Amino acid sequence: MNVSFSRGYVLASLLLCAFVSPMAKRKVIADKALSTVTYAAKHPLHKWEGVSHDVNCAMIYNDDTKLPENVAVSIKVASFDSDNNNRDSHAIEVLDGLKYPNVTFVSSDISAGENGVLVAKGNLTFHGVTKPVTLRAIRRDADGKMTLTGEFPVKMSDFNVERPSLMGMKTEDDMALKINVVFPL
Repeated sequence: MNVSFSRGYVLASLLLCAFVSPMAKRKVIADKALSTVTYAAKHPLHKWEGVSHDVNCAMIYNDDTKLPENVAVSIKVASFDSDNNNRDSHAIEVLDGLKYPNVTFVSSDISAGENGVLVAKGNLTFHGVTKPVTLRAIRRDADGKMTLTGEFPVKMSDFNVERPSLMGMKTEDDMALKINVVFPL
């Protein structure tokens, strides 16, 4: 091998690398202290919410486009708190929380709309069943952080969850999952 060719090749490679931007994509982990996922459910006699402050969420963020490209969220079923220990214990039982301890969402496609709207298509896994869902979230950037807030409906029957009952009356099949996830940028 020609040594001068080898040195020239290395020098040219180094110069090329100096002018090419570094990888524009990076993994960003959500701030657990600021992030929540909430479910809202209704019974004919009352309605309630359960909140999880134990949100494990990561995204692949593209610094060139300033957009998230993928996001994955995982929440422990047992981490939801509705301010009623009996209801929370029953929820873990109804949701087979020992067999299916996590609710997860993994995006397959994220697109940006107008006014800070992001549309994330992906799969929600809940109670051992995976279904495609579309999440619309509003993006707000402030103080070096990106906050995503959104809500999407979930039918318990779509995920083979037997609706809980109280006094012989079952909860509504529809419930809502609300997200508020904060990422440091």
